[in-house]
Amino acid sequence: MKISVVGYPRIGVERELKFACEAYFKHDISLQELEEKAREIRAYNWCLQKNKGVDIIPSNDFSYYDGVLDNAFLLNVIPERYQKLNLSPLDTYFAVARGYQGEKGDVKALPMKKWFNTNYHYIVPEIDDNTQIKLVGEKPFKLYTEAKELGIETKPVILGAYTFLKLAKYKGSKKARDLAEDIIKAYTDILEKFSSLKVGWIQFDEPALVLDMDREDIALFEKLYKNILTQNKGVKVLLQTYFGDVRDCMDVLRTLPFDGIGMDFIEGKKSLPLIKEKPFPKEKVLFAGIINGKNIWRNDYKKSLDILKELKENVQNIVVSTSCSLLHLPCSLKSEGKLDEEYKKHFAFAEEKLDELSELKNILSLETPEISAEYINNQNLHKQKRKGENEEVQKRVKALKKEDLIRKPCFEEREKIQKDNFKLPLLPTTTIGSFPQTKDVKQARTALRKGEMNRYKYEDIIKNKIASCIKEQEDMGFDVLVHGEFERNDMVEYFGSCLSGFLFTEKAWVQSYGTRCVKPPIIWGDVSREKPMTVVWSAYAKSLTNKPLKGMLTGAVTILNWSFPREDISLKESTLQIALAIGEEVLDLEKAGINIIQVDEAALREKLPLRKADWQKDYLDWAIPAFRLVHSKVKPTTQIHTHMCYSEFEDIITSIDDMDADVITFEASRSDLAILKTLKEKNFRTQVGPGVYDIHSPRVPSKAEIAEAIEKMLQYIPAEKLWVNPDCGLKTRGEKETTQSLKNLVKAAEEVRERLK
Repeated sequence: MKISVVGYPRIGVERELKFACEAYFKHDISLQELEEKAREIRAYNWCLQKNKGVDIIPSNDFSYYDGVLDNAFLLNVIPERYQKLNLSPLDTYFAVARGYQGEKGDVKALPMKKWFNTNYHYIVPEIDDNTQIKLVGEKPFKLYTEAKELGIETKPVILGAYTFLKLAKYKGSKKARDLAEDIIKAYTDILEKFSSLKVGWIQFDEPALVLDMDREDIALFEKLYKNILTQNKGVKVLLQTYFGDVRDCMDVLRTLPFDGIGMDFIEGKKSLPLIKEKPFPKEKVLFAGIINGKNIWRNDYKKSLDILKELKENVQNIVVSTSCSLLHLPCSLKSEGKLDEEYKKHFAFAEEKLDELSELKNILSLETPEISAEYINNQNLHKQKRKGENEEVQKRVKALKKEDLIRKPCFEEREKIQKDNFKLPLLPTTTIGSFPQTKDVKQARTALRKGEMNRYKYEDIIKNKIASCIKEQEDMGFDVLVHGEFERNDMVEYFGSCLSGFLFTEKAWVQSYGTRCVKPPIIWGDVSREKPMTVVWSAYAKSLTNKPLKGMLTGAVTILNWSFPREDISLKESTLQIALAIGEEVLDLEKAGINIIQVDEAALREKLPLRKADWQKDYLDWAIPAFRLVHSKVKPTTQIHTHMCYSEFEDIITSIDDMDADVITFEASRSDLAILKTLKEKNFRTQVGPGVYDIHSPRVPSKAEIAEAIEKMLQYIPAEKLWVNPDCGLKTRGEKETTQSLKNLVKAAEEVRERLK
């Protein structure tokens, strides 16, 4: 039985791509040097997979920034305003991804959105009525040839025509169906070009097939591939899906002339029943995704063999595969020198997932798989009882009652009390929390970790940074201040390191977007708080100012969603454990005199099931109460804020209102403030701060630009409910651009405020 990989991490084991791209942005290295580093990473990935015995190795899963953006450039979907900059092809690409501000013009970046139910973000393609979809790019063909020259046959990976059209944003009158003929021609040309290169397999990724599909969607998908595949000249085409099941279009997939169909048997609830429901076409190969591409726990070979046994009863040709791209995992456990072997043996990062595929291949070659040493060792591992249980925490979760999830008095009463208490002006200004993590802060943290600096000196450095941050905000005229979060490396990792039940890695980096990488903690056992986590720093910052100051916390749902979760208990139970711990911190902040507390739920939507029928029962019915549990016991004079970023919120806006926060800030600037109409239509009661500028771009917004955004917000949101803030934390930005942007923000708010008097 052959083994295949959907996609592989592209950042490099030591984040080489991140550092090379950032050096290129700063003009510290040349284009040639950047391209050379990219070639090194690709060659390493291909050779690694070949040496591990992978039979069908992906190419074109590499990207300098984002695969969806790559596909847009492949298909000539490049908005005219970026082309007018007259930059080089790669610099135009980066301008679309990051924005551009310089002598050749001033343009914002295209919007980013969450990639389905992951913490990866993609660039949203923009299509207007002048867009001409056609094959213009060379990247997938060049990378296939590049691998071939290394002696490695690969399977080029291309984002599918249907998913590309479904992910795009349409700025004119045309919709997806109007572009069908053009994209059919482009994908036909792709197949023809690969045919001339004598490619064996090509993989079209169609994750949008696991979303709810109506008749029009199914008809569009069928039309696209009937025409694309009809003109195929000998290339084997794999239709790859992931993150769920294809229940709405399985009948169509059976009839269309795909040579292979890739299905997810980890997250696809109905994938196995769909295969058993009707005979799987004999001429098609099933690429069975049974190795989890999104979590780091070792595969249970018994469960995998049980699935494969059932599949074999219904399918003649099977290739064992990952459930999705391994992009969502760290590169290799080999980089974890400090993690105890007692823990490491339970984990499989991307490289170790290749080993699991190889071991399953060997096991499946035997007449009696259960007697192999690999199988026996795997089962012994899974039978071991892991340490980390806390009976007290388990009892607290079981004892929770409905009243523990309800804050009193009601929102309307609290709103009046808080307005009298804080006496903030119209359009109060604040930031989301973090300020730039400068080189000296990072160096001090590293020195402390290595024992090269004592804690007293480190704390003095952090205190000085906080004091400077407070003074800077006061000088600018902000109404509600933050302490800057200089003591924190990451909004999830920091809290995980203060809680029991978490494990941490040294180099287990995962790409979040572009050059942004995160190092998710691992939830190993039951979670509890042993001591206050943020109170000392927040109280110190509060002592430096007479203005209101926000205590800054990360919410339980986000901590869970941005960690590698346990698989031995439910997500609900794990989240409630974390919520109890964060709730204790909220009350301690309140006791310390911090009466504005922000509990960020940036990742609230991330685990939302992709099928709407599963939203309430499988997620919202426990995720929203988990947030309320965190703040249900605070005084009415304490104002609870939360923040959410880079997701679509319009369809769950009522549930967000049910979180019963007092103020919520949204990422909104990069999506053209699209959420405003929904807030008005749904009579959103919570005070709200849609971000007025995009912090993920280095460009500095002008005062006029921000004032225009505020005025647009006021068309949908009453002035007494509107806050003015950036769209996210400022940790990754430079000091100079941050200072100028924030000055413009405050001046714009003051200007609009004057007009409202």
